Amino acid sequence: MRKLLGLTATLAAVALAAAGCGGSDDAGSGGSKPGTQASDYGNFAGQNLDVLGVWSGDEQKAFQKVLDAFQQKTGAKVNYTSAGDNLPTVLQTRVSGKNPPNVAFLAQPGLIQQFAKAGNLVPLGPDVVKTMDANMSGEWKNLGSVDGKPYAVYYKAANKSTVWYNATQLEPQGFQAPATWADMMSTGKALADAGITPFAVGGADGWTLTDWFENIYLQTAGPENYDKLAKHEIKWTDPTVKTALQTLQQLFGQDTLMAGGHNGALQTDFPTSVTDVFGGKNKAAIVYEGDFVTGNIKDSTKAVVGKDAKFFPFPTVAPSTKPSVVSGGDAAVAMKDTPATQALMKFIASPEAASIWAKQGGFLSPNKNVPATDYPDETTKNLAKQLIDAGDNFRFDMSDQAPTQFGATKGQGEWKDLQDFLANPKDIDGAMKRLEADAAKAYKS
Repeated sequence: MRKLLGLTATLAAVALAAAGCGGSDDAGSGGSKPGTQASDYGNFAGQNLDVLGVWSGDEQKAFQKVLDAFQQKTGAKVNYTSAGDNLPTVLQTRVSGKNPPNVAFLAQPGLIQQFAKAGNLVPLGPDVVKTMDANMSGEWKNLGSVDGKPYAVYYKAANKSTVWYNATQLEPQGFQAPATWADMMSTGKALADAGITPFAVGGADGWTLTDWFENIYLQTAGPENYDKLAKHEIKWTDPTVKTALQTLQQLFGQDTLMAGGHNGALQTDFPTSVTDVFGGKNKAAIVYEGDFVTGNIKDSTKAVVGKDAKFFPFPTVAPSTKPSVVSGGDAAVAMKDTPATQALMKFIASPEAASIWAKQGGFLSPNKNVPATDYPDETTKNLAKQLIDAGDNFRFDMSDQAPTQFGATKGQGEWKDLQDFLANPKDIDGAMKRLEADAAKAYKS
């Protein structure tokens, strides 16, 4: 069989940081509750805290153990509500009704900006900031700051620079993980020549296409331009955008490289793209997306992560020669100005709070002081280390930083414009014009 092109990818373990503050809550400080441990977080027996997040199912069960630990330490009662994907709407409704939670977890920096500028968030107290500085890199702190003032503690992170492949299918043919984009395209063409469809692309979900673009743009344009485009300080008609789209065209413009060609990719959602690779029918051999692919593999296929399903870092794209990471994440924000709220924020910023979920699996922490041994398997350790080791080449998901009508709404804005580009990858100039028109409109509103 043909030996496929590529270079061996190296990976390992760890994760980044979070935040810190101290305090008490709505009812004021109370007496010691039986079973409450002495701690650095205070005594809030008899007080209730309300937390709103997106996590449900197994993720909610895992996070509940984190809240249980805080309750045991402080005596406070913490009530968690899952709002799922409707969290921004649910939270805005509660804020408008003057019934905000004590703490909410937000996935979009744009929402942090929105609520902070509207006066709905409480800045992090000095104790929270001290804890955050001890455990988190400066980039995470900057992401949670508005006008230089820190408001958010990043707790759960996503590594969105991972490419997953069917090792059972490819390794017997001599597959080696490509380190560069050129190698990955050559590998894809070699696979296609051998009768194996290389890539499954979940183009029916526009957000997957934004992730493809962002990884390429960070590599080709560099972190500084990435930051500018994220803030719309440069236009989507800029030459740097054209370079990134021309690179992406090398994949989107070759139907033989994608399961079903571009039409098939537009009809494939993200979960299906994963099962197309690992579900046993071998419709494709490789799928790009974040570390959360492991959840889909475990839930929907018989493939074993680390054995049948492996990953390599998103390859470098010329002129860059350094690996980079595009990340997502969930950040805690305080919406009530009470000591107990700040105490919970401080706990969320601690390595202990991150380790509780890390040990259960399905979790990466931006907290750099979480021991590598707390991650339950080598794959997760490697994912976390890649996130940490990116250093200055780490950037947060660009579409999550944009106004939601441009970067996070199905059927419009960047999601729709990149779907149109996938449908007609020859029309780079048209794609740039549509992206700029939609961005200009969204950033003005």
